Amino acid sequence: MKTAHAHSPAAPAAATGGVFQTAQVVTIAAGHFIHDIFTSFLAPLLPLIIEKLSLSLTLAGTLSSFMQLPSLINPFLGNLADRVSVRWFVVAAPTITAAAMCLIGMAPSYLVMALLLIIAGFGNAIWHVPAPVMVARAAGQRVGRGMSFFMFGGEMARTVGPLLAVEAVSWWGLEGTYRLIPVGVAASLMLYLRTRSLEAKRNGGPSENGGALREAWRDLARLMLPLTGLTAANAFVAASLTTYLPTLLVAEGASVEAGGTALALLQFAGVLGVLGSGTLSDRLGRRRVLAFLLGSAPLVMLVFLAVDGSAVMVPVLFVLGFVALSANPVILALVQEHNSGHPATANGLFTGISFVARSLIVILIGALGDHLGLRAAFVISALVGFLGLPFVLLLPKQTPVRAES
Repeated sequence: MKTAHAHSPAAPAAATGGVFQTAQVVTIAAGHFIHDIFTSFLAPLLPLIIEKLSLSLTLAGTLSSFMQLPSLINPFLGNLADRVSVRWFVVAAPTITAAAMCLIGMAPSYLVMALLLIIAGFGNAIWHVPAPVMVARAAGQRVGRGMSFFMFGGEMARTVGPLLAVEAVSWWGLEGTYRLIPVGVAASLMLYLRTRSLEAKRNGGPSENGGALREAWRDLARLMLPLTGLTAANAFVAASLTTYLPTLLVAEGASVEAGGTALALLQFAGVLGVLGSGTLSDRLGRRRVLAFLLGSAPLVMLVFLAVDGSAVMVPVLFVLGFVALSANPVILALVQEHNSGHPATANGLFTGISFVARSLIVILIGALGDHLGLRAAFVISALVGFLGLPFVLLLPKQTPVRAES
């Protein structure tokens, strides 16, 4: 028998009677895969963009922040998603994001680049607020497992995306990546055809949800401090790696292709991590899994920075990706379990805060890189990562789901 989470009477499981709808979850995870392939283009192409537009590392860091800027509307998108169906947002997002990201190579100036990234960020926002809620509804009582599937798609995209971006540049040049836009259109068509029965809202009419934003904030307030603290600490580790790893390696003598391959290896390890972390947290508890990840990621990052030679760096980089990029399914499951019937609003509040924090952290790491060098910035990021551990203790305890008998 499965048992519901004791502390979550309004959890999304009610929407599906506890049944894990594999086909629906896999469909949205596949959409996540294709959508996030395009959002992962910036990091591997950043060395070429820096050279083309003559950017400092600080300005290069702001490019990633422009992509995060539309996340400021996430709480309001979440409130809307709890009031009406926003399935069309999920359907449209891959096309919007793909179109914007595939045109960044053609940007003639920093301002045009910023505009394209803001548009891509808007597509990113309208995807990442309602899509996890749809997954939670389809996952029944296995919310952690559902989020692992969902994040598997995202992390797999960030494995394939850097390789695809670098390969596209080798085929068509930096300005030729627009040829990949039809892939995003195809993803939108798939989502349109296969998610008709799964709305991005809970049962109930708009009149019930007038105070959703206030209610979700009230219910999440005791979660927000620890979640924001541990997310920010982990972001120093994850953001430095996923944004600046290729730039660091290229600056130290590697080729652009080698930098993209290293990022792909890191992200592939993250794929394996997210596939298991959410499911494991269903059984062992969210706090235990987060404590392990937040304690080990900065430690392994310091080891990676200390070793020399590809024979040692490659396995260490793999372990680093596994532990540094695996926390999101656990965090998303926590948010969905403490929402008081307004899951999209809760998700919007949290993702809005976390995305803004990440964008500021990326700029800060870039500024540190300009003044101290990227390697020193990476060391500082790893040390800051340890500060996430105390926040885990402030998280509410969770009753693990018992295994099926």
